Amino acid sequence: MRVTVERAALLRSLGHVHRVVERRNTIPILSNVLLRSSPEGLQLKATDLDIEVTETIPADVADGGATTVPAHVIYDIVRKLPDGAQVSLETSGDTNQMQIRSGRSRFTLGALPETDFPDLAAGELPHRFQLQAAELKKLIDKTQFAISTEETRYYLNGIFFHTIEAEGGLKLRAVATDGHRLARVEMPAPEGSEGLPGIIVPRKAVAEIQKLVEDGGDSVGIEISSAKVRFSFSTGVTLISKLIDGTFPDYQRVIPTGNDKRLTVEREQFAKAVDRVSTISSERGRAVKLAMSGGRLSLSVNNPDSGSATEELDVDYEATPLDIGFNARYLLDITAQLDGDTALFRLADPGSPTLIQDKDDAPALYVLMPMRV
Repeated sequence: MRVTVERAALLRSLGHVHRVVERRNTIPILSNVLLRSSPEGLQLKATDLDIEVTETIPADVADGGATTVPAHVIYDIVRKLPDGAQVSLETSGDTNQMQIRSGRSRFTLGALPETDFPDLAAGELPHRFQLQAAELKKLIDKTQFAISTEETRYYLNGIFFHTIEAEGGLKLRAVATDGHRLARVEMPAPEGSEGLPGIIVPRKAVAEIQKLVEDGGDSVGIEISSAKVRFSFSTGVTLISKLIDGTFPDYQRVIPTGNDKRLTVEREQFAKAVDRVSTISSERGRAVKLAMSGGRLSLSVNNPDSGSATEELDVDYEATPLDIGFNARYLLDITAQLDGDTALFRLADPGSPTLIQDKDDAPALYVLMPMRV
């Protein structure tokens, strides 16, 4: 294999694929990135057996061929080369080595044969549709924070995507929950997504998709089977991921429908006040108490070890007085996702879940469980 490629293109592509590779691997080949040169250019591929990322970049190919080299090492080498450099990659014969040349720099990396590199065969993916990159980004950004990190409830370790008939037609929904809070975002279902099976995209794949969406491109092709999903970005990157094999709980049951107390606050003012009073809350509890009565909201925190804090805000609240406690971190996470200037809280009582939105019928909806304070 002999190929020459621009540093900027190689670095960007290695940046996309090397993130999938775990730093510590018991299987040596999984630490490597596959490089394959052909008349189409240079293809790069990396996998951790659950996710596979592939990208082909333009290259000047003298001889076709393929090899695998340590992903993080080649990424660091290319990153440290000067801007605008041309990078030459070369393997010869059966030697288990690859030469990297650029300017007056020379590197030799140990290589493993490409025949050992695993292929995450996608198989048949019957459901296909296109999404605007901005819409996919919104679905992920507004739900990702609520993904559970508890490995015992593995079916909550991702975002649940599905289509559902709701007011105004068929919707594509993204839902995530960790048992304490729930995020649900919906948009009109794209053409081709009808009859889509409910799928749970794992947390690591979600994080990679989020970064790839940010790297540009207009639309994303999505293909789905019951076990795998493929995202094809218009920038030329393809990500295949296994899906979580589990049943997502019936989230509809925890979304309250009878919450009749309405609290409307200035979103930014509220978030800053919560942040201020929670400064003295203990790391373990982080509970902040909201006391509402007649157009006034009092935020308070009591920490036996370090003291107390209170702050009052003028709000729109006309129901009977109510005291309720929430985890300050969760409140801040949710208010950070809202787009409008105001936040609407719909409450019932101190022990029931609260509904939070920008406004009535907003596409994003959040449910937060209270804490005892």
